[in-house]
Amino acid sequence: MTTHVLTPPIRGRAVRWMDAHLYPDVPSRWDDQLLREQVLALLRPEHTLLDLGAGAGIVPETNFRGRAKHVCGVDPDPRVATNPHLDEGRVGVGESIPWPDASFDVVVADNVLEHLEHPAEVFREVARVLKPGGTFVAKTPNLIHYMPTVARLTPLAFHRFVNRLRGRASVDTFPTRYRANTVSALRRIAAEAGLELASTRHHERRPEYLRFNGLTYVAGWLYERAVNSADVLEPFRIVLVAVMRKPEHTV
Repeated sequence: MTTHVLTPPIRGRAVRWMDAHLYPDVPSRWDDQLLREQVLALLRPEHTLLDLGAGAGIVPETNFRGRAKHVCGVDPDPRVATNPHLDEGRVGVGESIPWPDASFDVVVADNVLEHLEHPAEVFREVARVLKPGGTFVAKTPNLIHYMPTVARLTPLAFHRFVNRLRGRASVDTFPTRYRANTVSALRRIAAEAGLELASTRHHERRPEYLRFNGLTYVAGWLYERAVNSADVLEPFRIVLVAVMRKPEHTV
């Protein structure tokens, strides 16, 4: 059920020039790499990990197989059963995760939160399957950004059209809700589920959603330069990475 910031097809000399000169060191899935680095900083060989919304395994940065004792994944997409990044994949939804209580040390959600109809139910399930002291790491678009703003004002058909231009199959584009996509919403929903919001970071780099032509690229570049010019503007950056923890002991 995930969506991802992917590199769109290169469209013209201007876009190629801007890629080479403005963002020469930015990888194509820079946002997924941010999540991977955060997870690897926490993951231990003896851990069990759950990929919430694992899907078909189309994003290599979410491959933690071999980095943990056991890597599981859940998704309503039946392709999860053959996801090569998993030791075990099960068809299911976040509102009813098909594993027993306290099964996992780490739960990962890569661009899943924006799709949740009932995020409070999903967070409660994440808390249930986490071991005491376990960690929930999520990456999601920041609601306070132009991309989610446009997404909320346009229909799913338009999202699929844009993603086709960006090189993504329509079957992997899902409806968005944006009900857990700000720091305040995450703090509230996490607390209700018995989780502690340990840290949040916002990131902005190459304007992936505007790399269609030189004009849109320039607009995205100017926005990126602006929001990265001062720490006070961090809340307006596109990628929100949150780390939540289940307390070691409950009262």
